[in-house]
Amino acid sequence: MEFDLAQVDALLSTRRSVRRRLDLDRPVPDDVLMTCLRLATQAPTGSNTQNWRWLVVRDQAKKDELARLYNEIGADYLRVKRDAQPAGSQNARVFDSVIHLADNLARVPVLVIPCIVGVPGRQGWNGAALFGSIIPAMWSFQLALRSRGLGTCFTTLTLDREAEVRALFDIPEPVTQAGLLPVAYTVGTDFKVAARRPVEEITYLDGWKQPLSPS
Repeated sequence: MEFDLAQVDALLSTRRSVRRRLDLDRPVPDDVLMTCLRLATQAPTGSNTQNWRWLVVRDQAKKDELARLYNEIGADYLRVKRDAQPAGSQNARVFDSVIHLADNLARVPVLVIPCIVGVPGRQGWNGAALFGSIIPAMWSFQLALRSRGLGTCFTTLTLDREAEVRALFDIPEPVTQAGLLPVAYTVGTDFKVAARRPVEEITYLDGWKQPLSPS
């Protein structure tokens, strides 16, 4: 199997967290959503348990309640964080976009709650194994959306009200919520490569004091 590496690299390097550019008025068809979820379930899971679960939220009253919880938890926090950033900085723009999403969360066509069957155990490896079985699928889902002109971002504020969200959707025990993904078509698809620190500065060889430099 041969891949078009230019296309693959473009997909991986332009999968932005989309908030301001979510199209709040364009419906997301079920078949597109299901195709992306089907691709997501090709991601690996610990011990091949295939224990991902997906809760798709279209009901407006339930989206309203999720938005209420999200803002009750984070509205003040997000504005404090935004005001602490240098005016006009990249981080200030990021927090502006986060606040925009919070203000419009109930208008997003689809909200997806990725879940995993199981609960984090006391051993350090157990929690990593549990979330390591849903996060790869979440990333595959987001890449599949991006390739079809849709956008999303990984949010976690509703996890602070995990019990209330569980009750709202009758999520059974022992199922763990892993976040909240707003899903919509994007306004335009011209996302660009983001500025990042050089990988040579953040990669080490055989110990933290030895940078890994290309030979």
